[in-house]
Amino acid sequence: MIINKVGKITVYVEDQEQAKEFWLNKLGFVLKLEQPMGPNMKWIEVGPSDDEFTTIILYSKSAMEQQQPSKVAHPSILFSTTDIDSSYEKMTQNGVKVGEMLRMPFGTMFTFYDQDDNEYLLREDK
Repeated sequence: MIINKVGKITVYVEDQEQAKEFWLNKLGFVLKLEQPMGPNMKWIEVGPSDDEFTTIILYSKSAMEQQQPSKVAHPSILFSTTDIDSSYEKMTQNGVKVGEMLRMPFGTMFTFYDQDDNEYLLREDK
């Protein structure tokens, strides 16, 4: 199996703290992860409960506009796998267009593209 679950959905927000307050205080979500990603940005994940695997990433819209402006037009979908190397190999063998493997402190992942060149991300979550 290449993809096990829908892992994360990225929503681009103007103010990460305001977005976090909205999801936690108005919708009753829980904070799943919060860590710095640089001087003025955090990686913030919220979910409906502690037990729920799928999370929403509250990502800085202005940061993404500087990195890749075209991405902020719609949420990004991050799929999940328990074996990133095997998934990368299988997608490559199946003729799927893939980006380079990124091994970051907050996770290992790579982008892949569908038949219309829509971009997705596959991340290893064990």
